[in-house]
Amino acid sequence: MPLLVIVRHGQSLWNLENRFTGNENVPLTALGREEAHVAGKKLKHIVFDHAFTSELERAIETLSIMMEEMDQPLLPVIKSKLLNERDYGTLQGMYKTAVAEKYGKAQVEQWRRSYDLQPPGGESLKETAGRVIPFYQQEIEPLLIADKNILVVAHGNSLRALMMYLEKISAEGIASVNIPTGAPRIYTFSSHLKLVDAIYL
Repeated sequence: MPLLVIVRHGQSLWNLENRFTGNENVPLTALGREEAHVAGKKLKHIVFDHAFTSELERAIETLSIMMEEMDQPLLPVIKSKLLNERDYGTLQGMYKTAVAEKYGKAQVEQWRRSYDLQPPGGESLKETAGRVIPFYQQEIEPLLIADKNILVVAHGNSLRALMMYLEKISAEGIASVNIPTGAPRIYTFSSHLKLVDAIYL
């Protein structure tokens, strides 16, 4: 049975500072790098055939650290902007507390957690899903059908969009889903890509 493992990148500097990051290029913190090392150690028992990541530094570095820990330094990697984090528009770089003071906590939570509401100048989760899911269907599903083990290291919202598809989570249900940094989630499929199991390590 093929395995798909998704991992949200380790803690970034703006995660630590509680700022809207979106598709800005922000580095990992020391804790973020440690989370990547731990994630790699947890996955050392799995031999992967391909890895996918975004074009953003924090995801690329997380994957690179993990590959070292897994002793799979030559794992083929595909980087795609279609796996980039959701664009938060004019909110990017702003402190979440300052945005809450300006717009109200309820509005900020709607921008962050809702499915189809866009932050100012940015993407809704629905629009993020509109690029992530076709990429998954075209690039990753055929490999899983061919019984390949796949690792995807990306971002909170791009992976939430993928989780909606894989686990058949509703637009209402996804609002309460938060993916922790550096925590591998393993999907096991049958030979016909029917989901058998999904667990965090």
